Amino acid sequence: MHNLVLDIGNTNIKLAVFEERTLVDYQILKQIDPDMLISLIQQYDIKNATISSVNADLEEVVDVLKKRTRYIPFSTQVNTGIDNHYHSLSTLGLDRWAKVLAAHAAYPGQNCLMIDAGTCMTYDLLNSASAYFGGSISPGIHMRFSALNHFTGRLPWVDWNENEEIPAGTDTISAIKNGVLQGLLNEVEGYISSYNKENIDLTVLLTGGNGAFLLKQLKNSIFAPQIIHDPYLVLKGLNEVIAFEYVQKN
Repeated sequence: MHNLVLDIGNTNIKLAVFEERTLVDYQILKQIDPDMLISLIQQYDIKNATISSVNADLEEVVDVLKKRTRYIPFSTQVNTGIDNHYHSLSTLGLDRWAKVLAAHAAYPGQNCLMIDAGTCMTYDLLNSASAYFGGSISPGIHMRFSALNHFTGRLPWVDWNENEEIPAGTDTISAIKNGVLQGLLNEVEGYISSYNKENIDLTVLLTGGNGAFLLKQLKNSIFAPQIIHDPYLVLKGLNEVIAFEYVQKN
């Protein structure tokens, strides 16, 4: 049985096809073409689908999925057995909740810190008792570069790619890169250190568009042995929504 899941974020659309829990197709898109979706559904004979989105205007896409698959609406009300203590479920990002569902399925009985390095940096803890209390949100890398340029009169816009090393701040451009990148790295290490003090045998799940950059920076750190890089964490969580609904109804 094949499942289609869509993670529609602030920057990109991530699409995945799973056969049960095995990822068989993965694409990053800038926009969704309904005809392409129909073709994919036919290619894999997709039976089930769900979406996590920051965009409310998805009527055309949802209509395609409802007509051609068993469409499962995803919300923070979907719970696979997690003790959720978040105070405002209506404002909890679906991508954050999907990561929690993924960790709950893949690492049962473990303390898991999920770090998503995307448009925003998010930090979420699911403890070994399957309890979730929330976490933290801060600006992502590109948002930090943009803010320095936007909110100052003289600081320039700085181009950056994730293959660069963190430079020493010997001029304005390199000082901005150092401040943003080293500052973010210090933030990430600080969060891991803090959560390590409170949670035994912590597993750190690193995901998001800038996850590979952070993994590279952390490969020689004391935290390296506990870090798992999983770029498909949100998508896996969405697939768990389908698996959970299937079990509930069969």
